[in-house]
Amino acid sequence: MSQQFGHVEHVTVHFDDLDAMGILHNARYAVLLERALTPYWAERGVAFSGDLRSAPDVFHAVREFTITYRAPITGVGPLAVHFWLEHFGTSSARYAFEFRSVDGKVLHADGTRSIVRLDPATLRPTAWTEAGRAVAETLLRPAPQPA
Repeated sequence: MSQQFGHVEHVTVHFDDLDAMGILHNARYAVLLERALTPYWAERGVAFSGDLRSAPDVFHAVREFTITYRAPITGVGPLAVHFWLEHFGTSSARYAFEFRSVDGKVLHADGTRSIVRLDPATLRPTAWTEAGRAVAETLLRPAPQPA
């Protein structure tokens, strides 16, 4: 699967992710998205290691999560999560994502996830660090070019 922007991370759907009908439970999509995002940031030096001072950009809260289910995931195994940033502001960010088959042919779900970086002491919005901005730039979707 190739993409022109963002990143594709493979995650694994496990048996305990499925509901009684053998379909990926709707609540597991948020967890699988987190499991795709975490290694991307960690490989670029932004990872929680027990000390928030070492990676302050990981202290953020999800403000909104939207998802549209397109085709059920009916078993265990690898799944491709394509994600990118549509917006990266002073203290907020909005991801867009797609859950696809590993070959990219089947779109299982798509949506957005908005987050806000928080100050650990006040729990109020605070600016991303320069290190966080540098990683975020690698995920920003280019603006469409005028025709």
